[in-house]
Amino acid sequence: MKRQIDIMGIVNLTDDSYFAESRCADVTAALRRVEKMVAEGADIIDFGACSSRPGSVPVGPEEEWSRLAPVLRQVRSSFPDLRISIDTYWSYVVERAYDIIGDFIVNDISAGEDDPLMLPVAGRLGLEYVAMHKRGNPQTMQSLTDYDDVVGDITAYFEEFARRAAENGVSRWILDPGFGFAKTVEQNYRLMAGLDALKRSYGGSVPRILVGVSRKSMIYKTLGISPDDALPATQALHMAALMAGADILRVHDVKEAVQAASVYKMLAFM
Repeated sequence: MKRQIDIMGIVNLTDDSYFAESRCADVTAALRRVEKMVAEGADIIDFGACSSRPGSVPVGPEEEWSRLAPVLRQVRSSFPDLRISIDTYWSYVVERAYDIIGDFIVNDISAGEDDPLMLPVAGRLGLEYVAMHKRGNPQTMQSLTDYDDVVGDITAYFEEFARRAAENGVSRWILDPGFGFAKTVEQNYRLMAGLDALKRSYGGSVPRILVGVSRKSMIYKTLGISPDDALPATQALHMAALMAGADILRVHDVKEAVQAASVYKMLAFM
């Protein structure tokens, strides 16, 4: 059976995300970016209104929602069939978004740890849920990189998350190993190399795996370049992720990711 591969395009409603081209200052700019990514073949659009890069300062749920609400209303009106994902760890945002756009994917970098109401709310609303591995918060995460075995420790983390998800009625969840979050550059590459082992550990009940490495520091710090120059190496990692079993690529550059996925499919499904 051919596995489904989805490309998730990134729209940042912030002024401090690490890749400037993804930032959208207003509704008009966000709509232009969505239209471009949909035309290039995006399967899902992920909207974020709070930067989570290392060192960033989080905003509260009310501020996050004030940035998201006008964009979501217009996007749902202009693209009624679009699969929407919302990058948030606040149940407050999830409930309000559901009221105006209906079904969507919750993309929670905290896997329900930062808001104790998040998993109960996602379960009650029947929403698909991305659970990401991290430690600490944007100010502390890069000092929390002590693992016995990064792949084994993250596997154990998601075994525990699966229990919490089931207890809260979250039946559809996606595993995001959290590249760049509380991992050193070397650990990120170990995690990529072990992605197939992480997936195999779940046997017949394996969740879909989302990989977000687009233009991240594991690329530009390794190569001594800027995020602006990291597109070619990003596609190399995208191909590695697909070959290791990734099902969803979260990307800044949809056209190039779609091309990478198309080439992978030619290799994998012949």
